[in-house]
Amino acid sequence: MREVLDELLQWWRAGETVGLGTVVATFQSAPRPPGASMIVGPGGEAVGSVSGGCVEGAVYELGQEVVGSGTPVLQRYGVSDDDAFAVGLTCGGILDVYVEKVSPETFPELGEVAADLEASRPVAVATVVDHPDPSRIGRRTILRPDQPPTDSLGSDRIDDAVRDDALGLLAAGRSEVLSYGPDGERRGEGMRVFVWAFAPKPRMLVFGAIDFAAAVARVGGFLGYHVTVCDARPVFATKTRFPDADEVVVEWPHRYLTGEIEAGRIDQRTAICVLTHDPKFDVPLLAVALRHPDVAYVGAMGSRRTHDDRLKRLQEEGLTDAELARLSSPIGLDLGARTPEETAVSIAAEIIAHQWGGSGQRLVGTEGRIHHAAARTDAVTTTPTPG
Repeated sequence: MREVLDELLQWWRAGETVGLGTVVATFQSAPRPPGASMIVGPGGEAVGSVSGGCVEGAVYELGQEVVGSGTPVLQRYGVSDDDAFAVGLTCGGILDVYVEKVSPETFPELGEVAADLEASRPVAVATVVDHPDPSRIGRRTILRPDQPPTDSLGSDRIDDAVRDDALGLLAAGRSEVLSYGPDGERRGEGMRVFVWAFAPKPRMLVFGAIDFAAAVARVGGFLGYHVTVCDARPVFATKTRFPDADEVVVEWPHRYLTGEIEAGRIDQRTAICVLTHDPKFDVPLLAVALRHPDVAYVGAMGSRRTHDDRLKRLQEEGLTDAELARLSSPIGLDLGARTPEETAVSIAAEIIAHQWGGSGQRLVGTEGRIHHAAARTDAVTTTPTPG
C-alpha cells in the first residue's frame, strides 16, 4: 500500500470509494511481494501494480465489481496449463490477491495509519481475508507497539494470537498472511489474516566520507534505506558533499554506532558499510558492529592486503571466528567495478543477495527459481567475496 498511499489518501479524503487489490501471498516465481497494491479509482483510474502486468486487467475488473457489490474477494491467480496467455502469470508464479472496497466508511483509520507512516512510527494493519463465516471477512484491526488493538477480529483468542504474530512481523519489517483455526487456534485452519507491516525504513550506515560513500548513499536511498553517512572529520562530513544521505553525522564511527545500538536504533534490517579502510577508524568500528548480533550486513572496503591486516587486528581485539565470519570483506560482488558508482552497485548487489539468499551468479547460468524467499532474520553470516 505504501507505493499507492498518496493517491489512495487523496480519494479517501475526498470521500470517494475505490477498489484496492493487495497481494497477500505468493508462490513460486511471483514478481511482486506481499503488500504490493493496485487501486481502481472512482473515475476508472488504475494506480499501482500487483503483478508487473500479468494479471492487472483481471484485478482491475474485479476491483470494479467489488466496489459495486461491497463484498471483498480473495482471488488466486496462476499460470494456465492449457494456455499460458490466458489470465494468469506466464512467468509461472501464483498470487493470492485480496480485493476490497475502501472509503472513509470502510477504512476510517486510514488517515491515522498514514500519519504513522509519515512520522516513521511502526504500525501494522491486520485484515481477515478468509474465514468459514463470510461475515468475518474484511474485519480489520490496527496494531501498534505498546498499544491495544483498535478493534476485535472476533474473539479474545483471535486478537491475542494475531497481535503477537503481527508485532513479530512488524519488528522484522515483513508483511505476511497468517493462518489459524476459525477462532484463532494456532494449529487450526480456515482463517487467514493478512498483516501489512509498516515498519520505519531499514537503515544503512555508511562510514567514511569519501566519493565512494556518496555513490553508496545514493544507491541506498534508491533501495529504500534511511541512509546515514558518518565520519570523524568535519571538513569532509558535510551535507553538501552527501546530498542523497538522509543525515550526515560528525563523530568517531565506533562511538556513533555504540550510541545507536544503546538507543535501540539498530535492528536485524540494518546494513553497515565501512568504506574508510583506515585501521584507526575501521578496527574499533568493526569490533562493535561484528559483536552486535542484530545487524543484517557488515561490509568493509579495502584490498586483500588491507583485509588480511584488518582480520589480524580484529583477532588481536579478541573477536571470535564466528564474529569474523560475519564480515563481508572485501566488500561487494565481483562485477569488475572501478568507478564509485559501479562499486556502489557492487555493494548494493551483495546486500540484496544476502537479504534474499541469492548466489550472485548470472541467471543465464543457473536453474530453478528466480525469486528467492527472504533469508532468515537470524542468519547473518556471510562468506567474504571479492570486491
